[in-house]
Amino acid sequence: MIDITKLLLGESSSGDALRYGQAGTSGHGGAGSAVQTVPRSASERRPVTVWNVTRRCNLHCVHCYTDSENKKYTGELTTGEGKALLDDLAEFKVPAVLFSGGEPLVRKDIFELVRYAVDKGLRPTLSTNGTLIDKKIAAKIKQAGFTYVGVSLDGIGEVNDCFRGKEGAFDLAMRGFRNLVDLGQRVGLRLTLTRHNYKDLEGIFDFIEREKINRACFYHLVYSGRGAAISESDLTHRETRYALDIIMRRARDFHERGLNVNILTVDNHVDGVYVLRTLEQEGSPRAEAVRKLLEWNQGGTYSTGVGVGDVDWFGEVHPDQFWMDYTFGNVRQRKFSEIWTDTSDPLMRGLKNRPEMIKGRCRLCKYFKLCGGSMRVRSQRVYDDPFGPDPACYLTDEEIGLTEEKKAELTAKGEIYPMPERLTR
Repeated sequence: MIDITKLLLGESSSGDALRYGQAGTSGHGGAGSAVQTVPRSASERRPVTVWNVTRRCNLHCVHCYTDSENKKYTGELTTGEGKALLDDLAEFKVPAVLFSGGEPLVRKDIFELVRYAVDKGLRPTLSTNGTLIDKKIAAKIKQAGFTYVGVSLDGIGEVNDCFRGKEGAFDLAMRGFRNLVDLGQRVGLRLTLTRHNYKDLEGIFDFIEREKINRACFYHLVYSGRGAAISESDLTHRETRYALDIIMRRARDFHERGLNVNILTVDNHVDGVYVLRTLEQEGSPRAEAVRKLLEWNQGGTYSTGVGVGDVDWFGEVHPDQFWMDYTFGNVRQRKFSEIWTDTSDPLMRGLKNRPEMIKGRCRLCKYFKLCGGSMRVRSQRVYDDPFGPDPACYLTDEEIGLTEEKKAELTAKGEIYPMPERLTR
């Protein structure tokens, strides 16, 4: 997760501790009301743990990473098994538990589980499509103790409804959002960038301002579930740069006008480097401070398999929520904490020692210590190699310092990974 507002403008939020090793404040769209403990280094972070509490969902999103449908799935963790998982996560001292799905609000014991998590000292957050949040459910969310609620949209009006597979989904999601705001619940917007909405980013930012949304996360597409294929929905590298330019410009505009809006991007650590390069090109005095923040975080180096983990509805433990086809073990047989610290699995061992494993242009990139090779699952999907380059990197060979001599080295070592044509148009 790249805090655009933090990097560009120096504003503090409660996520600073985990992302940048700094004590942040709780007043700027953060994920909770309490300031988190500052880890000594990014490598020592416990994982923010995504728990997909159910696979069932009332919508049918075209890019759903869990390929969920509105039907009952048998064999999901029981209430007792869920509480045992939460016991272990609390003892393991994970910084947050993200209750996700499917649509987590369709699970009947969701509020019992969240209250239990709070009693154990955990910080629960909620990822929801928002369509089920009437005033009664909003009150239950607030009372249960969620520190933050992320409501997912994929555009304004019909664009969102088309992606969500349900007419009226946008209006229902906004009803839910407003119901939460009315109760003082911390809530933000989550939006996945696609070719169907990136051209309307100006309108989306106008919408953010109009609705007084104080936190917005823009996600890059990750190839998983129904979004596994590199389809016509994914942005090209040129389009991604266009989107980032708008996101940065509008974040600055909000700041200059005194609007308290925290803007973040998710699932592409290259964004941090792009912000740094922009500041350097502008001759900004913030550039050096941003470089130090990125050096502490190290991007993807300590994300998947280290600072981010996933437990699915059956109790299977995955590298992250987009890697459902690879399992390290099941919490019904072993505790999550034991599975997560066991490096006998070759992928887990590799993810925890990523700098030694990365290949291709990422390995020789001059920004590797800032980006860490970004998302490993995208490399797995495209190249069938979890340690190849991330094909969603939109920086050119020249920008990352990949000289002809370095290209020759990659060729000699068999580390040439052709960039998908679809992304470079």
